[in-house]
Amino acid sequence: MRRALAACLALAILAAGCGSTDDSSASNGGLTVLAASSLTEVFQDLEPDARYSFAGSDELATQIEEGAPADVFASASTKYADELFDKGLTRKPQIFATNKLVLIVPKDNPANIHSVPDLEKDGIKLVVGAEGVPVGDYTHRVLENMGEKSVLDNVVSNEDDVKAVVAKVAQGEADAGFVYVTDVKPVGEDVTAVTLPDDVQATVEYPIAVVKDAKNPEAANDFVDLVVSDKGREALEDAGFGIP
Repeated sequence: MRRALAACLALAILAAGCGSTDDSSASNGGLTVLAASSLTEVFQDLEPDARYSFAGSDELATQIEEGAPADVFASASTKYADELFDKGLTRKPQIFATNKLVLIVPKDNPANIHSVPDLEKDGIKLVVGAEGVPVGDYTHRVLENMGEKSVLDNVVSNEDDVKAVVAKVAQGEADAGFVYVTDVKPVGEDVTAVTLPDDVQATVEYPIAVVKDAKNPEAANDFVDLVVSDKGREALEDAGFGIP
């Protein structure tokens, strides 16, 4: 039901955008990009004239399967990009960025959390991505690699995308949350990041692909070319992403 409602909402929002006569929208053929929420800032900086729908990659893949208008799909997980390609819904995806997970806490850190084991303390309010959402799956993998899955007993909320995890910690509604390292900079005044060891990190890769039924295939190809160009790579690196 959640995914169905999300798909309907996306259709309504994108349909409303189709009626725009804004010159910037016309300049790129009304390009519509469905992208993982962790790409929000860097994509909007790279191509401010495109129309975006940012959400969890699983949710966006469902929208494409259900016919939501889209020209480009960019995911925080190869799983959903590969599934759409196998179903003949996108062109072949290519990896354009990587990422890492960190633990964030509010700036004043009222729960006194400085490491992952601190999350085991009684009364800790931990927020994570929901199962099936890439950041949620990566979080489970990292905790399994650390032998710290017991901290999940203190989870008070499973969120639909990484930005929701960030918001709850930044606003002090939770004591800690697992997010991508690239999510820290936009809320740097409100949170502190606790780095996780490289040897426990999950493999976080971002694929991008043109949707088979794209209404604006030329603009879609141009956008993909921009993302993987030197300019795109520089923007991604400045935002904290790794480059494959």
